[in-house]
Amino acid sequence: MITFTVVQSAEDSPNSTRATHNESVKWCRFNDETIYWKSPHHPHVLPNKLHELGGNLQIGQGNLYLVVQAGNSFLSHFAWVRIVVNKGRYLAVDLTDKEVDDIEHEAACFGLCPLPENTTIFEVNKRTKKQSSSKITSLVAMISQTLFTETLKRLAGFRTRHSLTSEFSTASDWIKSKLEHLGFAVSKHTISVGNGTSFNVVADMQGSGANRRLVIVTAHLDSVNTKGGVTAVAPGADDNGSGAAGVLEIGRILALRSVEHDLRLILFGGEEQGLLGSRQYVESLNSADRIRLDSVINMDMIATLNTSTPTVLLEGATISQALIDDLTEAAHNYTSLLVQTSLNPFASDHVSFITASLPAILTIEGADSANHNIHTANDTLDHIHYDLASDILKMNVAVVAQRLGIRDSMSPIQSSSSVVA
Repeated sequence: MITFTVVQSAEDSPNSTRATHNESVKWCRFNDETIYWKSPHHPHVLPNKLHELGGNLQIGQGNLYLVVQAGNSFLSHFAWVRIVVNKGRYLAVDLTDKEVDDIEHEAACFGLCPLPENTTIFEVNKRTKKQSSSKITSLVAMISQTLFTETLKRLAGFRTRHSLTSEFSTASDWIKSKLEHLGFAVSKHTISVGNGTSFNVVADMQGSGANRRLVIVTAHLDSVNTKGGVTAVAPGADDNGSGAAGVLEIGRILALRSVEHDLRLILFGGEEQGLLGSRQYVESLNSADRIRLDSVINMDMIATLNTSTPTVLLEGATISQALIDDLTEAAHNYTSLLVQTSLNPFASDHVSFITASLPAILTIEGADSANHNIHTANDTLDHIHYDLASDILKMNVAVVAQRLGIRDSMSPIQSSSSVVA
């Protein structure tokens, strides 16, 4: 058993030494709440200084664990769990060894690991604004909510986009034709999903620089209804029609534009079956592209408003920190988004790149755990918040254009028919 206290103090929690100099005391911060604890091998006593900060001493039944859940997948399966801190996507829980063993035998979309020591799980960034670029400002203004909506309606109009259905193949062919019409060189790659096959759609636009870097924008195209089988109704409007439509919109804005570096757009299959499309893509990535890869921006669920203030979560790893900083700055410069950040990647295609030590990040709607419609027949257009999606796209297109080395800001393609037909 472990002794711990939870301190609700954003001012004191970032640095545990302000609370105690006892090296046996560990800490872990969840924005405005910090857990301090001592290992079971030390006496179950925490320094008095912690009580002065307002924490309540608790004796755990087991040990402390971090849970990262997709949607509300963990709590919907394990409502009985003893929660220490609940921040939606990120939970700190108290579990015995037997409870951990029981949980790990269940099939649900979450990650579980011992609570990391002396680190921050996620935080809300203070709003700052720097000088913006006129070229980037012009591009950001080209985000078309009308075109995004038309694309999303088309994608959510499929009965399902489960990776193993003919509907998914039709949707990937449709996306392929739209990207080709925009001027991208597009290919459709077969991937393995269990005993079946599915597809990744990969679209390339070459820059004009001599030593070109590679910028990748991704989303998964497939949908799933976990309450049914392969053929169950799964419109997947938010998860992940929103991200897929976002890739197409970013492609429309940057198509045939004069840039220094190369742009690659990828729509993955097999994400809902375990990130299969992105894992197989990363495994097949040649050494030259690995070396020149500048950044990967992944969009997964960008269009449901779960908070009173429009919020985006930027989730990556230490290797992604520069990308997190750029996206945070872009959000503050071009949108009113509240920005949350985390270096604990989980449950989307950015993980496949990060696992291979490649700089990638997930951009996802804030408080996605409050979205109970995903992975059901209820993930429909009725729940889409188009202003939130537009803001996340503005943030993303600003950083993609910046990293591509944009040379002009004129839009070569204006017609709505160029995207949706």
